[in-house]
Amino acid sequence: MSHSPLEDSIASHETPGTRHFAPFAVTPDLDAAADEAVSHYPEKRSATLPLLHMVQHRFGFISAAAIDWIAAKLQLEPIKVVEVVTFYPGFRQSAPGKFHIRVCRTLSCAMGGSHELMDRLCEITGIDRSQCDPHHHPIAVSPCGNFSVEFAECLASCGTAPVCMVNDDFHEGITSDKAEALLAKYRA
Repeated sequence: MSHSPLEDSIASHETPGTRHFAPFAVTPDLDAAADEAVSHYPEKRSATLPLLHMVQHRFGFISAAAIDWIAAKLQLEPIKVVEVVTFYPGFRQSAPGKFHIRVCRTLSCAMGGSHELMDRLCEITGIDRSQCDPHHHPIAVSPCGNFSVEFAECLASCGTAPVCMVNDDFHEGITSDKAEALLAKYRA
């Protein structure tokens, strides 16, 4: 089935990481939290970012169904929500792995070996980054769905390069020879 370029860029592609996240569903709790967030803004559309953060935090990524729900909640056309999702690189449009690794790639980290770290992480986890699109789908997921990687812009620790984050855990001085030990902390 052929899709338009817009549909291709906003589609929530299935990944092996999908199994770690509940499918998007509007619960009374989510609906109430969204209404509370919207109540803080003089114009509903101003709550787009808070609602996107809320959904990503609860469900791991922003699905097409979530975009439609947010648009309806804010009385917007879905394209207006898509514009925000595709503008900010922090929003994921497909499921990451259970453990999502963001590797800093700015100058200090690149000089400290962040690209080598990324290569080693991919080698150990079996991740193939060859199909990554840095603008629309920058995340690559391991075949088991437990790990995913993406490059991040400055993680604000240039003096301890290279740095990375695994979910919300910050790690400094993680050279490629420390990749196995890093991943071991997150293996069950």
